[in-house]
Amino acid sequence: MPQMTVCPSCAEPLEPEDVFCGACGINLAQSPATPRGGTGDFVLAAPAHLLLDEPSGPPCAQCDGRIAADGYCDTCGAARPNPRDHVERCLEGVAGVSDRGHRHHRNEDFFAVAATSLPDGASAVVAVVCDGVSSATRPDEASQTAADTASESLLTALEAGTDPTRAMHDALLDAARAVDALADGRAPEPGTNSPACTCVSAVAAGGAVTIGWIGDSRAYWIPDDREAAEPYRLTEDDSWAARMVAAGLMEEAEAYADPRAHAITGWLGADAGELDPHTVTFTPHVPGVVLVCTDGLWNYAEAATALADAVPADARTEPLSAARDLVQFALAGGGHDNITVAVLPFPPAPGRRPEAPPTPTLVDLPPTV
Repeated sequence: MPQMTVCPSCAEPLEPEDVFCGACGINLAQSPATPRGGTGDFVLAAPAHLLLDEPSGPPCAQCDGRIAADGYCDTCGAARPNPRDHVERCLEGVAGVSDRGHRHHRNEDFFAVAATSLPDGASAVVAVVCDGVSSATRPDEASQTAADTASESLLTALEAGTDPTRAMHDALLDAARAVDALADGRAPEPGTNSPACTCVSAVAAGGAVTIGWIGDSRAYWIPDDREAAEPYRLTEDDSWAARMVAAGLMEEAEAYADPRAHAITGWLGADAGELDPHTVTFTPHVPGVVLVCTDGLWNYAEAATALADAVPADARTEPLSAARDLVQFALAGGGHDNITVAVLPFPPAPGRRPEAPPTPTLVDLPPTV
């Protein structure tokens, strides 16, 4: 390190071997210095707090340092966490959590939750969960595009008075077209397919719940009183295993134990072929919650009754806490995949307000330079 004769922060005299200033404690190895071309000397810059009237970078998750403008900690060198690694959202009547999991290097899931009003003034709540196909190009972009598009399409249609079943069907097709467009003019990455994802959506409006899906992301109904009413799965997978079971060729347990079980037969993407979105509407007769989730959760509790055991008893009144608990359940089981779950209470607990301010998702954050 070039010799410094005075501290750049407080002007305390320094010895050549000093690493920290004895007066102010500044780390001299990291103090700003500007080389002068050709001489080998250094001109000490003014202290950072005198150069910029701006707050320091965000704290590092690994140490007590700060994340610099280049995205790395100025103390330990750790990279800034991707804001999409863990996302939480909570609105009146719906909450969701998404986590990267333990094994994946990025989160390829995405979700959207929203609320609006119908023309008659009644409320409508929307949850959309998408899972990027890892063997495809830009799966994280595909899932975000699909979730944002489907959510916006649903809100627009519901506000205009469109029947929820029709709104759901059209929203899935809108999402599919948006994902298709990601492939326009861009060749897939070597060894991968066009951008693709699965999608499952739920709308609670007019005293009923409408579910729509393409792929193997799922929706479940979990009643508050599980002795008085049975939990059940609301969706049927577009997958190899589901086809084997439907055709009577294999028992469900045998099919889902097969290595080919999770090969999907329906998805959103330019190479998906003609789509026929699935929709179902039901009227719950007891209080409970609708869960919409990716296989990163249901892989650890495939049956509705098994998944219900992991759902807290107060899920309807504490949906964000329930979503967090379910993500932790999957992480404790191994966290081999990205995990996303949205919890939609039905009917919403009276007088409930959001349990926490929404955590910004990637699209809410300012762009990094």
